[in-house]
Amino acid sequence: MISTTQLDEHASDSLFKMLDAENKKSITSNTFLNQLAENGILEDDPRMRELLHSFTFKVPKDTKTITQAEFNDILKQNALVKKSLSKNLVIPDFESFCKHIEDIFFETRKNKTGKVADYIPQLARVNPEQFAISICTVDGQRFSIGDSNVDFCLQSSCKPINYCLALEELGEQKVHSHVGREPSGQSFNELALNLKGLPHNPMINAGAMMSCSLIDRKNSIADRFDKVNRTWKALCAEKAVSFNNSVYLSERQTADRNFALAYFMREKNAFPEKTNLTETLEFYFQCCSIESKTYDLAAAAATLANAGTNPLTGEVIFKSSTVQNCLSLMLSCGMYDFSGEFAFKIGLPAKSGVSGALMLVIPNVMGISIWSPRLDEIGNSVRGVEFCKRLVERFSFHQYDSLTGHSTKINPRKKEKEVKASKVMELIWSASHGDLDEILRLEAEGVSPDIADYDGRTPLHLATSEGQLEVVKHLISKNVNLSPKDRWGNTPMEDAIKFKHKEIQKLLEQAIKSCNSKKDKVIESILI
Repeated sequence: MISTTQLDEHASDSLFKMLDAENKKSITSNTFLNQLAENGILEDDPRMRELLHSFTFKVPKDTKTITQAEFNDILKQNALVKKSLSKNLVIPDFESFCKHIEDIFFETRKNKTGKVADYIPQLARVNPEQFAISICTVDGQRFSIGDSNVDFCLQSSCKPINYCLALEELGEQKVHSHVGREPSGQSFNELALNLKGLPHNPMINAGAMMSCSLIDRKNSIADRFDKVNRTWKALCAEKAVSFNNSVYLSERQTADRNFALAYFMREKNAFPEKTNLTETLEFYFQCCSIESKTYDLAAAAATLANAGTNPLTGEVIFKSSTVQNCLSLMLSCGMYDFSGEFAFKIGLPAKSGVSGALMLVIPNVMGISIWSPRLDEIGNSVRGVEFCKRLVERFSFHQYDSLTGHSTKINPRKKEKEVKASKVMELIWSASHGDLDEILRLEAEGVSPDIADYDGRTPLHLATSEGQLEVVKHLISKNVNLSPKDRWGNTPMEDAIKFKHKEIQKLLEQAIKSCNSKKDKVIESILI
């Protein structure tokens, strides 16, 4: 009996040999770190900090070497490294996935439509050509492309987090006694409330102001803003966010509609008692003026994808029930009055902002932060929306893709070998059950009808054994090998005889005879 320790040692040896291509009995730290980076685990990952500190890189990384014994110790100390090198993270072939993202990015970048928000003067001065995509999976695999280190204001993409903070503090019942949870079907700053006199949901301006009125009410506005700031820092894996004072001042100067909304809600007694309206609006403008970059904000989106736990730090920031409520409203209300169309086509929770920000959440898989300042007439990033459309066209990320059965979309959560093995088993199962439609579909996807399972059993073996005459006829028409042998040396003909399927036996005999006749004629023509 092989022990678990021996299996672990064998796995470690195999991984080391994979990296030690030249069989030097050592690898450079550069090779080691580059391999991790290809799998999405970057050097600034907080989970790598202790390991990198233990590496005293006193010499350049390309000359510092790691022996096999040191490598084995690393795997024992850091499970993340082993999972990464073994491609056992949520996106196993991360390098291939990132190439697809690059393709989508460059295709989307060609879109020059839309214009930057101009009702806030500071936003109107942003370079409209800037475009960035950053990804962080629930295992902390990261990838960025474009202007991913350029700061921009969160604007309305801060609204889901403020809603989460209110829920964490007061609970669902209290929060939703002041704000609804239905799509408004109207512009984000529409002067309208629901039938109860409440803002329709927390993802539009009126609802976001209401969320701000509920957060940390006992403290000063400065302390309340500090709390929001600390939360964003935790969401961004302890990367500090900044504050754009000029945008904040610009927001205040152009806030007539927001003041009108606030007074309208106060008239309807929507706010909690003793709400300071001016302070609430100031707090709201401050939250919208927080700045960060897609590189860091992807971790915030991934925290929502990971049920409230930051995948890079392991810190539990929100309860899973809070995140469930938040994602539900992001799905139904997060893209202004385009929310229904977005939910229909994309099928994922998202929140946009007039700065060109867009936070996309793929539950249990990844978070994506997108930034491109040009907006459509509704107020969503033109490139951001197009990127999302292209993403779900290529990958099986739409939350209802699983209902459509088989699809030509890529499922990046599966290893390529697993996908191939799965299709082999599907084809063989279909042959044994006489499901000709499924066989035709799999063949259209490129699965060979001649393929065999681990026992050497082909679809023809199974169709013959189970007496599936129509499938056998189809396979013969596809010119499959008529006499393949399984691991026990049996051919489909022998299976037909064994299971007394006389009609199939006769069909195979005719097909084999016809095939041999054709071969004889070919040989004869060659000899002549």
